[in-house]
Amino acid sequence: MQTPFTPNAPLLDLLHQAATALSLNADDPAHEALLQDLETLTNANLSSGYRIAVFGPFNFGKSTLLNALLGTKALPMDLIPTTGAAISVSYGAALRSRITLASGEILEADGIELLEQHARLDDDRRMNDNVIAVEVQCPHALLKNDVIFLDLPGTDDQDAQEKLVREQLLTADLVIQVLDGRKLMTLGEREHLRDWLQDRGIETVLFTVNFLNLLEPTEQKQVMNRMRFVAESFRSALPGGVSNLYRVDALPALRAQLKGDAAALQTTGLPALATALETLIQQQESPEAQTATWRSRQQALGNKLRMAVQQKAVALTQEIEAAENNADSKDAKRFAIQQKAQRLIQEGFGQEMSALKTWINPNKLTARYELEAIDALRRFEFETWIVQGLQADLEPLQHNVTDWVAKACTFFDGNVPSDLRLIFPAEPAVNVQSKNSSSRRIPRPTGLGGTAASAGVGWMLGGPIGAVMVGGTNLLLNSLTDVLSMGRRSTNSTASRPTALDLDAQYAQAVRRYFQQMSSVGMAAIADYEYRALEIINRPLVQVQPPNTDSQKQEQQHLEALLEQLRQALEAA
Repeated sequence: MQTPFTPNAPLLDLLHQAATALSLNADDPAHEALLQDLETLTNANLSSGYRIAVFGPFNFGKSTLLNALLGTKALPMDLIPTTGAAISVSYGAALRSRITLASGEILEADGIELLEQHARLDDDRRMNDNVIAVEVQCPHALLKNDVIFLDLPGTDDQDAQEKLVREQLLTADLVIQVLDGRKLMTLGEREHLRDWLQDRGIETVLFTVNFLNLLEPTEQKQVMNRMRFVAESFRSALPGGVSNLYRVDALPALRAQLKGDAAALQTTGLPALATALETLIQQQESPEAQTATWRSRQQALGNKLRMAVQQKAVALTQEIEAAENNADSKDAKRFAIQQKAQRLIQEGFGQEMSALKTWINPNKLTARYELEAIDALRRFEFETWIVQGLQADLEPLQHNVTDWVAKACTFFDGNVPSDLRLIFPAEPAVNVQSKNSSSRRIPRPTGLGGTAASAGVGWMLGGPIGAVMVGGTNLLLNSLTDVLSMGRRSTNSTASRPTALDLDAQYAQAVRRYFQQMSSVGMAAIADYEYRALEIINRPLVQVQPPNTDSQKQEQQHLEALLEQLRQALEAA
């Protein structure tokens, strides 16, 4: 039996205060998701068992996977997407369905015929508005001890379905993210995944790849390698010894379960996933585990609202200044406003600059991207990976930094410094000898790296950046010289073809050197940009008399007090 978790009432109260201070409106699409998450966390029934949500787009095999785990056809499934409501599956002595209608009427029957009638989408792929709850009882041992499976509607379709899915995900203790092995995840889909899960503090996720049995063995290996990068780049809160990536051929697994064919079942990958679920269910029953799960979601929402309050405080400061433009002696009344705005901008810029520096640390780059970079290097897709991987992850960090500088320039009438742009070195080279003769592969400096190498590093910030970059430039040139020397030695050598371990070591060394080069030059660029940005942000202010804008001051003080309370509550949570 899972111990009920007591929500952090003081923190939730502060989050409601923040929503009020921000004047969040449910009719505003920009506010709707925040208000929905706040309402969900406030009203969630946290003692309703250990909830495992199965999540993914339409027609990815979610219901089939659940049926395979349960060893019976407990949920409707078809060749077309049919699930139109969140179906909860809990333990019962026999397979039985229960439908709750909006009128209060409850329909119950053995089997799943009721689901076929009420839990399917209509011809316009919409849910039945008359149905408010769909429940199934199933006599499976995995469901004992208050374990509940949630078969969620498919995403990327109707807004009503997506709203329901977002709500159910936020109250789930564990999420099984179903992936289609025939459709490799794009960068946009990865960002979508972060928006639905990671950015909302939902960290306990198992990625399950379906339909691999429909691919050739070589394609299967490539898909799993690609999916492994997705899983490893996702922040996971799983205990040691439990992987967050599994291959499960859902339909073959269900057929093996129904036939009682244990040998065939082993080849589908289902037993490994079932074992992981059993382990997680046992370990997550502790109050500490459940507290950690809900704390992460409260903190994620709290951080979003805190940032929104901070931005409103900056905007309010600008409004006060605009109001003073029509007042007498307006030049003598700007100091207090500028002082407050400067402090808020300094704090925001410092936080985002710290995040950027942490990301570009060579140890952080290696820990997060090494396996992904090695695989891209092996497949001669390194430059493509740079654009879709590193550059895509770097751009929002750069934008967050420069956005604060732009605010400072607007507020203090300063000139915007050149763009903060970080160089990506040329693709690293790895020496590979053939059996009969020695050869080498040294990528010519093209694409991202080639442009940087041929034009020098001064372009990085829109102009020369001074002696601070000399060390980084020399490092790149020396590294290229080392690679060329290695190639000559390889050409003159008669050594045998390197072993797989040798090649693995060479690829790892090349990637780590690449991250060292990128970090060295990048930190110099960041330091140069930070120096010029701080000249604007930290510019001396002229002491003047504060303006007589009492009501706006009071609101400003309220926002600042609320920000401090939120900071303390989030740190203590």
